[in-house]
Amino acid sequence: MAVAFRDYYESLGVSRDASPEEIRRAYRALARKYHPDVNKEAGAEDRFKEISEAYEVLRDPDKRARYDQLGSTWRPGQDVSQDPGFGGFEGFRGFGADGVRFDFGGDDFSDFFSGLFGSRTRSRGSNGSERFSRRGADHEAVLELSLEEVAAGGKRRISLADGRDFEVNVPRGVRDGQRIRLSGEGEAGLDGGPSGDLFLRVRVRPHTRFRVDGRNLHTDLPVTPWEAALGATVEVRTLTGTARVRVPAGSSSDRRLRLRGEGLPDAQGRQGDLYAIVKIRVPKSLSNQERELFERLAAGSDFNPRKGR
Repeated sequence: MAVAFRDYYESLGVSRDASPEEIRRAYRALARKYHPDVNKEAGAEDRFKEISEAYEVLRDPDKRARYDQLGSTWRPGQDVSQDPGFGGFEGFRGFGADGVRFDFGGDDFSDFFSGLFGSRTRSRGSNGSERFSRRGADHEAVLELSLEEVAAGGKRRISLADGRDFEVNVPRGVRDGQRIRLSGEGEAGLDGGPSGDLFLRVRVRPHTRFRVDGRNLHTDLPVTPWEAALGATVEVRTLTGTARVRVPAGSSSDRRLRLRGEGLPDAQGRQGDLYAIVKIRVPKSLSNQERELFERLAAGSDFNPRKGR
């Protein structure tokens, strides 16, 4: 079949001084858009042939140099199919190219389109033409969870941007960045190929009270100066409710108090711990009685935390 001349740079949407990598990127984007397996609109197949023809020439330094040199003499509509730079074009079957084949060199063609469109299965139709089925592409979406949902696990209903709803079984202790696979819920396959999978990438929302360290959690525990000095049993908020913890006498700020089993579970059900970090707080304003008590403490105590520094 005679192939009418077109401006190859214009076909790919690149400048005449485009680098090989720019040409390759442009071709990959256009091939992904107009490939007959994924684009059934009128004219998509012809557009795909056009960009493939352009890429075959511009990807080869020798062919590109000859095209750049003689391009001005190749008038629109001129038949260049017999030009020496077009050797090896025949029988591009399976993609409806009407007898035109583009030589991508070795396995480059099959590797490239396998990467673009997934694995293929070749079959022959009733009219003798070859058909290709392919597995649908995998899709990925984000599943946002709170720490409470991570700790509890169980079923969650999610809605995707495409309008589909799913009920997802979230494993207890799922980690930030972990993927949950929904088999067969990706892109539909073509020509009888299987559907791809949908992967939900977990994103754990930051918590206002807890900080995550693997399976362990950290939380600040505000205490009064007298609780820290004399010791006290105080209440601590956990992911599932509250617990009581003993603050030893003489505790300073940043002392860690461990609450076993109040952290996050792992895949085997083992629980992490919760660490309550002592933070000594003082009143922003003092009553007359409080001021008098603190003044008496200051006058009667020889404690100096800066001594020796």
